[in-house]
Order: sequence, then structure tokens, then C-alpha cells
Amino acid sequence: MMMMTNSSQVSYFTLAAYFETGNFKYLFFMIVLFLYIFTVSINVFLIVVICMNRSLHEPMYLFLCSLFVNEVYGSTGLFPLLLVQILSDVHTVSASFCFLQIYSVHTYGAVEYLNLSIMSYDRYLAICYPLQYNTRMTSKKIAILTAVAWLYPLLACIVVIYLNSHSQLCGNNIYKVYCDSHSVVKLACSNAHVVNIYGLLASFGTIFGALIFIMFTYMKILKVCFSGSKQTRQKAVSTCTPHLASLLNFTLGASFELIQSRFNMSSLPNMLRIVLSLYWLTCQPIFNPLMYGLNISKIRIICKSLLFAKM
Repeated sequence: MMMMTNSSQVSYFTLAAYFETGNFKYLFFMIVLFLYIFTVSINVFLIVVICMNRSLHEPMYLFLCSLFVNEVYGSTGLFPLLLVQILSDVHTVSASFCFLQIYSVHTYGAVEYLNLSIMSYDRYLAICYPLQYNTRMTSKKIAILTAVAWLYPLLACIVVIYLNSHSQLCGNNIYKVYCDSHSVVKLACSNAHVVNIYGLLASFGTIFGALIFIMFTYMKILKVCFSGSKQTRQKAVSTCTPHLASLLNFTLGASFELIQSRFNMSSLPNMLRIVLSLYWLTCQPIFNPLMYGLNISKIRIICKSLLFAKM
């Protein structure tokens, strides 16, 4: 029976997407634990590399550092609960912890898109205005852009949590392996138009606003590349390829999650639905450090010198 508090809120949620795995749960636990340790380790390593090397104290690398910090934040919002639930026989989570996870997951997604937008703006200035780059991309502007990329999602998502936590719910089964806002909205007893509309506006405003801005900057970059020298084109390709790959990977994962949240996907196997639901939260934090670490020569050279210094 569903347990209620005095505020007509459920006291816990059941993550109903989990299924019986028998002894395989220990294998799944080890795989997920390895992914979490690897994800945090590689992102923290690159954060330390950027912070400790003065030659990397340039706008592009500082924005990358913000991106890597967000990957650690997003992974920590997902993996610990996932590890506990894999070993648990009763897949429940307290309401307060569920709302905390909703907050961390949604802010992670918003910060990711805003960071990618800022990085596209940085590349736009570097390629389209190379002589004015240092005067346009000042330390003050770097600090302001980074602060906005973090503060706006952190403040905007407080409203989502407030509206969700004050809704009267008529159920406590979330058909996922982690908590998310739309799953809670669907449990509302009465019409949850305010929560739904605000969530849609906030999500689409952040996602499409970021994508439109990124498309604008890349149109300008392409225009300069087609009319510029071979060196300009090579610079654009070397610095923009990792960014575009990261953007496409994250947008693909976010699209999977959006489609699953809004449409009935019961025809798909349960395991496939779980994998698609987790893709945007698990692959991006691994993809970004590998992509940037392998493709940006300055980071790659410093990482090699640190890892193989003794050899």
C-alpha cells in the first residue's frame, strides 16, 4: 500500500523498471561500478591536468574543465543509487532522495547544453575574429559565461522540484531505473498542467535555445572557412570536430530519453529501454574526456608526458 505523509505526498517511490536478474546482479554491479570509477577518474584526471598546467589556462581549456566537472556531477547523481538498486531486492527510494536525484539529473543536462553553447561561442570568436579574440574573450567574460552556465540551471530546476514536491500524487511507481521529473508528473492525481508546461518550456527553451545558438555560430564558422585559407580550415576542423561529436552524442542520448518519457515504448524489450534511458547519463561522461583527450593535441601531449614520465 502506498504510504502518505501529512502533505498528501508519497514517502517513497518504487523504481519499477528493474527486473529479477538472479546471480547476474553481481556481474551488473561490477560493470556499473567499473564504469563509475572509470568515468570519475578520467574526468578528475583531466580537470587536474588543466588546473595544474598554466599553458592550459586558456578559455577553451577552462570551458572544457567546466564540462568535465559537470560530467563528474552528473555521474555522481546517477551511479551511486544505481549501484544500490542493483544489489537490492526491493527497488524503493525515499521521496526526498528521489527529488534530489531529479534535481541533479536535470541540472546536469541543462549545464551540459549551456557549456557546449559557450564552447561554440568561444570557437566562433577564435576562428572568425582571431586578432580580436584576446580582447573579446577576457577573464571576466569567461567567469560570467561559466557562472551563467551553472547558476541558471541550478536556479531554474528548483522551481521544478518545488512544483513536483507540492503535487498530490496518486501513485508511487516510476517505470525507470532512476527518478525523473516527467515520471513524477504522470503520477499526479489532478491535472498537472502547470508542472508539465513549466517543465516543457524549461527543457525546450534550454535545449533548442542552445542548439539554435550553436547552429548560428557554426554557420558563421563555415562561412569563414569557405572563404579563408587552408590553415583556417584546418584550425576549424581540429577544434570543432570534438565539440560537434560531443554535441551529437549528447543530443542523440537526450532524444532517446525524451521519446521514452513522452511516448509508449512498451513494445521494446525492457533491457533495451533501460539502456536507451541511461545512454545520455552514462555515455557522455565517458565520451567527452576520451574525445577531447585524444583529439586536442595540447591535452594529449601533456597527458602522455604525465602518464609516461618515468618511462
